[in-house]
This record gives sequence, C-alpha cells and structure tokens, in this order.
Amino acid sequence: MKVLIIDAQGGGIGKQLIIEIKKNFPKAVITAVGTNSTATTNMLKAGADHAATGENAVIVACRKAEIIIGPIGIVIADSMYGEITPKMSEAIGQSNAEKLLIPMNHCNNIIVGIENKKPSFFISSVVEELKKYFNC
Repeated sequence: MKVLIIDAQGGGIGKQLIIEIKKNFPKAVITAVGTNSTATTNMLKAGADHAATGENAVIVACRKAEIIIGPIGIVIADSMYGEITPKMSEAIGQSNAEKLLIPMNHCNNIIVGIENKKPSFFISSVVEELKKYFNC
C-alpha cells in the first residue's frame, strides 16, 4: 500500500502518523511530503520510506499514492499559515487516492460539530481506518 503523508509547519502530525503506521503496518510504503524542509526532515526521522519537500513534490506524489493522509488543511488553499498553495490543495483534491483527513481546528478553519480532541485521538482513528485497507 502506497501511503502519502502531507504535513506543514513542523511536521508534528505527520511524524506521529508515520510512527504509528509503521508500528501497526510495517509493510506500508510511506512517502512523506512536507511543505517545508523542517516538516520533511521530522517525518523522515520518524521512519518515512521516501521524502520530498514543496509544491511540486505534493503534486507528483498525489499521482502515485493510494492513500493520502494529513490534517484537513491540506485540502484548503492558503491554509496552514499559507504553506498550502492552491496547486497543492487542487492536486490532493483531484487525486484518485483515498483521503484520510484529520479534523484540526486551526488557522481560521473551524470544523463545526467535532469535539476538540488531542491529536493522539485522531492518530488512533487513522490507524483504525487503515485496518480496512490493510485487511487486518
């Protein structure tokens, strides 16, 4: 399974995702794409199999991914303090990959109806959802 994890800023959510996915699905092939080098470096240190940085890396990786995972801001142009470009959000939205989006109330994007839970809750939810794809 080709999993693409996209994150911005410090890559903290992406790092946590990679650690948990590798622990639960060791055969998963994870590509991490950060919107900046700090996010990419942190996700690579967490155990990503491949890593790249920037807008074009997001666009190319979306063509190859079977599952895309990241904070919901990755599909909102100009979110995450402007690190998500319109081309990035378009590539993610148009990708045929399944998208597992983590609801984060951040950067003026508020998801109404969800409780403010800790990121660890959402990471666990992603792992549970991935079990459907990895036939566990």
